[in-house]
Amino acid sequence: MKIKVNDNVKILSGKDRNKTGKVLHVVAAKNPRTKTKVVVEGLNLRYKHIRPKNEREKGQRIMFPYPLDISNVALVCPKCGKAARVGYQIIANQVANAKKKTVKQRLCKKCQSVI
Repeated sequence: MKIKVNDNVKILSGKDRNKTGKVLHVVAAKNPRTKTKVVVEGLNLRYKHIRPKNEREKGQRIMFPYPLDISNVALVCPKCGKAARVGYQIIANQVANAKKKTVKQRLCKKCQSVI
């Protein structure tokens, strides 16, 4: 997955366009026809109305961050600070006992730095 938890992302569309925030959750798609969703801290807020449980309580309205489609966010590169696409680089690591292990790293497409 190109966007992971604790990444900084920029929202590309919607009411919070051009705002940045930290990813709290990545909700993977269960069905191949649906897309993966991302929950961004403090952005795309919605109200949830809660009924009172007994006569003495009052009802409440709670604001919480609602999931966004993953195609509507872009990863912000920590080095150059711009919203960029993500590429991958596969590096072969040589470990003791002559075992080769490959590591997949995310790269910023603009400045080619490792994310």
